[in-house]
Amino acid sequence: MKIYIHTDLEGISGIDSAEMIEKINPRYEYCIKRLMIDVNAAISGAFAGGASCVTVLDSHGGGGNFDVDLLDKRADLDIKENKKWWGKLDNSYCGTFFIGAHAMAGTMNAFLDHTQSSTSWYNYRVNGRKMGELAQWAIVAANFNVPMLMMSGDEAACVEARQFFNPIECACVKRGIGRNKAQLFNNDNAVSDIYEAAKKAMSLIGQAKPFKPILPMEIILELYRSDFCDAKANKPGVERLDARTVRKIASNYLDLLL
Repeated sequence: MKIYIHTDLEGISGIDSAEMIEKINPRYEYCIKRLMIDVNAAISGAFAGGASCVTVLDSHGGGGNFDVDLLDKRADLDIKENKKWWGKLDNSYCGTFFIGAHAMAGTMNAFLDHTQSSTSWYNYRVNGRKMGELAQWAIVAANFNVPMLMMSGDEAACVEARQFFNPIECACVKRGIGRNKAQLFNNDNAVSDIYEAAKKAMSLIGQAKPFKPILPMEIILELYRSDFCDAKANKPGVERLDARTVRKIASNYLDLLL
């Protein structure tokens, strides 16, 4: 049973301020260590639950975040190639995990809530339903008939996951206080919860279903400013609805981004 782990940074244990995840910040190195600890906990849990192979994608900000020397040697590290943001994910995998997730843009008391871009994306909808990066990744995985089985992140991200996926195992590692600060849970407990959630998630294989919106999908993206909309409106197949909003019809699950 093969598991594919997608990662982000905002929802990792031990990270409680927006400044920490900036590469110029002195505490960024600590963030990367926490990232590797959370990822390794998920890897260990997956293997304990019966996984035969675990692949991990370094995805935050396009990659380049992992300290590879700290990665569990049993795992296969995936690297984004040819601008495919789903890496090597294919239909040979039985399920996917999302480690370090954050809530979608506009969520109350969600640590560093955003969808793709915190500076330009305002609202993102698929078939009329507002979605964030959790749902986006699940839709990409659904292209390969792979279901979302487990995630970790802050409290708001866990609530969001349960709203979209049932069943799913969630590991909550902190609670947002406004947007830019978080109340951390005990790090040891957070790591243990990630391990247990990953282990339990393996039992959902065969029960959990891929997250498949009806095709073709109507994708509507509302941006913060009209000038952000200008370039996107000139892309093939994209229609401008108003100063800040664009729309397109996608015929497959990989055509999510505008």
